[in-house]
Amino acid sequence: MSDNANNQNAQANDQAKQAAAARPGYEMVRLYAKNCSLETPELPEIFRTPWKPSLKVTFGTQSKLLEQSKDEDPVKLASYEVVLRVTVTCTVGEKTAYICEANQAGIFVLRNITKTEEIEAILGAMAPTILFPYARECISNLVNRATFPALNLTPIDFVQLYRVRKLQEAKKQAEAAAADGKKEEPVA
Repeated sequence: MSDNANNQNAQANDQAKQAAAARPGYEMVRLYAKNCSLETPELPEIFRTPWKPSLKVTFGTQSKLLEQSKDEDPVKLASYEVVLRVTVTCTVGEKTAYICEANQAGIFVLRNITKTEEIEAILGAMAPTILFPYARECISNLVNRATFPALNLTPIDFVQLYRVRKLQEAKKQAEAAAADGKKEEPVA
């Protein structure tokens, strides 16, 4: 009787695993610093300057497909590398106190996600949201090691930025389509 119960439990576990594999989802499977740098071109002179800094923060993301399952595979898997680049430039007057950059990367596996819009949203909004705290910590540590005052970057809403960018792209496409429509009209 216990063998029958064990077989039923094994079958139930297999069915649960298959159901989980069939659901769409994504996960980060690897996290790593691709490049971190700190440039301090005005040291040690900058330490004698009154500290009234001006910060400029820029960021960008890149993603590339690493591997993809074949079309006939029942579970569609694709792995992507996403790199978030955050650069902080601190100036005091006309002098550059430091330029700190972190390229924080991760490998993300997408399971059963095949729509281009969904893939773009994950790679352009969700992945950078996951990577940003690690890039922020790297920058904070580098700035601290150079003995500058503490730097804590404000969180960035990558989801909202992604939405705004998509709306801007749609607007540009609509304007281009309208301009093309005007060009094709016959002139009387």
